[in-house]
Amino acid sequence: MLAPSQSTRLRQREVRDGQSPSLPSQDIPGVVVLPPLLYGIAFVAGSFLHRLLPQPILPLRVAPSIGVVLLLFGAALAVWSRRTMVDAGTSTNPSQPATALVVSGPFRFSRNPMYAARTLLYVGLALLANALCVLAALAPVLLTMHYGVIKREERYLEAKFGNAYEDYRTRVRRWI
Repeated sequence: MLAPSQSTRLRQREVRDGQSPSLPSQDIPGVVVLPPLLYGIAFVAGSFLHRLLPQPILPLRVAPSIGVVLLLFGAALAVWSRRTMVDAGTSTNPSQPATALVVSGPFRFSRNPMYAARTLLYVGLALLANALCVLAALAPVLLTMHYGVIKREERYLEAKFGNAYEDYRTRVRRWI
């Protein structure tokens, strides 16, 4: 049985981590939003703002070429990351429990290659559209990803996989 002060701290941590203190702890990270939805909403909002305030990012002859290259790299990284997670037998969906700590494939270089891939895809599309508002909409996405998704996933993985995750975290950078 937990002492009252320990129980209170546990409830506060559950609330901070996105878990309901009145429900049993679930085997999920408790992210605030699913990443594809977050990136999609930002892209639509940025596109709408671009219609109101059209500003290019780069000269028209340069932006689409760079955008295509980033799209290709992002797509390749996304496919590689997803395949690695599926091969390891764990879900790519952060609202599902992690069943394995994946440290192979692109996860040898980045703890979040799927989010890096999604960011590359987003920047590639922003450059392809040559829309500064779309690119600017990425800033709140990255803040939300950091605090509302990645930090929560890190706490979850540390609690679930313990020292194995700690060792991995000391060897591999968060992004690249």
